[in-house]
Amino acid sequence: MSVPTLESGARRTEHAQSPVGAAYARLTEVFPGLRVQELAEGEQTPRGGGWVSAARLAEGGADFEEFLAWDDAQVLKDYGQQARPDVVASFALHRYAWPVTLLFTVPWFLQRRVPRYPVGQVGFHRALGRIAVRTDAFACLPDDPAATLPGARVVPDEEALRAELRAAVAEHMGPLLDGFGPRMRRRGRALWAVATDEIVEGLWYVAHLLGEEQRATTELEQLLPGATKPYVGTAAFRELTGPNGEKLPTRDRASCCMFYTLRPADTCVTCPRMCDADRVARLTAEAPTA
Repeated sequence: MSVPTLESGARRTEHAQSPVGAAYARLTEVFPGLRVQELAEGEQTPRGGGWVSAARLAEGGADFEEFLAWDDAQVLKDYGQQARPDVVASFALHRYAWPVTLLFTVPWFLQRRVPRYPVGQVGFHRALGRIAVRTDAFACLPDDPAATLPGARVVPDEEALRAELRAAVAEHMGPLLDGFGPRMRRRGRALWAVATDEIVEGLWYVAHLLGEEQRATTELEQLLPGATKPYVGTAAFRELTGPNGEKLPTRDRASCCMFYTLRPADTCVTCPRMCDADRVARLTAEAPTA
């Protein structure tokens, strides 16, 4: 599925005092459509005016229904047809999970720090492309200067830090998957396949903007080598060879983004149902020319 459209908000907030703030500032530099607002101690998560809390989404109710209604209207506006209810819910979860998983993966990738954000500590404003978070606890390595800061949880090595990242994302996404699952007509393994794809494709995209795509693919393969429940499968990267011998990076999604229900002839290039010949043609056509 494509990158969610997120319009940039007002001026960027600096995060000088936060152990993960530099990563969020760098994220905004390369992807201006997304800005992370870190809340000060005692500051409340924004409410109203387009803001929705992750906890309220997970609970269902009026906020959840309003969130889905936005996607229902957006699909009609963008594609001129009504989507099935399960497709609307799938799109809505994608538009939430793609940016929110970056809260965890970008600090890990850039700073080797993994924050913890239970659903009660995250607010999301889809139209402005803003996420509000309360940064309290985070994991880091022993030689990190931030290891002595309040809230730091020091882990012994890189594999332990990867385990912290998997656990932090699962802690946040689990309640969301429980909330969205019935409307998406998916459960269990199928839902965690969606979460797996959001983790991989979000960081893969941002790393490309950072000029570090190769490092990201290597590290995502280490993060998700398979058999890392509740996640499904591996990062699933592979390379194809173009008509002139060029290497074309791709991956096979663990889940279906459901876009084919709106545009059957326009299958996502990472769809496992797309044959390699079609992938090469699409990737070659999309490649920039000199």
